[in-house]
Amino acid sequence: MADHFAGTGVAGSAAFSGPRSGSGLLGMVNFMRQPKILTTLKTYDMAQFTADLIAGISVAMVALPLSLAIAIASGADPAQGLVTAIVAGFVISALGGSRVQIGGPTGAFIVVVFGVIAEHGYDGLVMATFMAGFILLIAGYFRAGRLISFVPEAVVNGFTIGIAVIIATSQIKDFFGLSIQNLPAEFLEKVPALWGARDTLNLPATGTALLAAVLIVALRRIAPRFPGLIIAVGVASALVALMGLGVDTIHSRFGDLPSTLPAPQLPDLSLSRFVELFPSAVVIAFLAGVESLLSAMVADRMIGGQHRPNAELTAQGAANIASALFGGLPATGAIARTATNIKAGGKTPVAGIIHALTILLIMLVAAPAAGYLAMPALAALLMITAWNMSEPHKWGEYARARPSDRALLVLTMLLTVFIDLTVAIGVGVAIGLALRLSRRESVQTDWTPPDR
Repeated sequence: MADHFAGTGVAGSAAFSGPRSGSGLLGMVNFMRQPKILTTLKTYDMAQFTADLIAGISVAMVALPLSLAIAIASGADPAQGLVTAIVAGFVISALGGSRVQIGGPTGAFIVVVFGVIAEHGYDGLVMATFMAGFILLIAGYFRAGRLISFVPEAVVNGFTIGIAVIIATSQIKDFFGLSIQNLPAEFLEKVPALWGARDTLNLPATGTALLAAVLIVALRRIAPRFPGLIIAVGVASALVALMGLGVDTIHSRFGDLPSTLPAPQLPDLSLSRFVELFPSAVVIAFLAGVESLLSAMVADRMIGGQHRPNAELTAQGAANIASALFGGLPATGAIARTATNIKAGGKTPVAGIIHALTILLIMLVAAPAAGYLAMPALAALLMITAWNMSEPHKWGEYARARPSDRALLVLTMLLTVFIDLTVAIGVGVAIGLALRLSRRESVQTDWTPPDR
């Protein structure tokens, strides 16, 4: 989830330099909230459009299976993942402060979304997402983009690894085709339930998942610019259909996918629901803000650019409000998809808009075909996503960090897995800031850019 920043970090953004009074400051503030697309369109040409078109279609092929898999893992209907990728993806690119940011549902939200749905129902999630959107709009208005630099890196790494553990565990059932009627949500209850169902191992499902995993890894190494995710999941799913294997698919579990977007509607805006869901809305807003800004930081380093953090927060707010109105999931900047966009040649936010429109077109004309995607193949996709989120190539670096940072990372990870993400973030940030004050360090960003 978390890509970190240095050099072009939020704390050093031009949003907080320049004139300090009069119309100059007002002009700078307004500029830093201005969508990046307005700047890029001033010099837009056919060559840029061609590059954006190719990149947008390419990243849509990556986003499509991920959006379906993330929605399913979150306890939602797969169609809601597509709705989020279309609606929120469009808004994030149209209003965002990054040239190349791609938005949509992400793995970081799986834990939170699953918990909110389990406790408050899907309508509760929609309400919490709607509220989170307004929290992000307020954060953007008050130029809160630089506050991300106050979150210790060890905390973000810790809860990211914790989320990865939870995601991977949640996919074991479908990966191996285990027969479990009601899989517990709590980690300490889920693991014994999975172990107890080991005798129900489904060999065709396991083979399908392994094939998809091998294809994903192989295509990523052989042809990294190729849309390997959709090909890997598609090939594995096609074999299931052609050979008549007894493996669950999206259609067999959820029915037909819709071929149109739902009509927008307001969630329940009662005061009691507001009070009940406000903590969940704060967590959703925090994760959306953190991940979008960190993703934009990584994009800056890849393209040698500089995003507008407050415009990005504003876009995330508008995107989550729009997603909620259409019954979608929480959304944010997606790090893997943003990197895919850059590597595919995306130049401006138009690529992100094309990505959203491409997924919409697929929904309109090919929704029945998506129903044949096999659940074990999607589970393999999320297993690999979880592995990449944990950044195993950086574990050695974490082990060599100062003892207090190691302890903070492990504590945050354990709290995320065994207690609650909200508790993990609150405790981690509080301890991290206390450690900084005890070291008498100036509160500046300490991020380093990972390769996620």
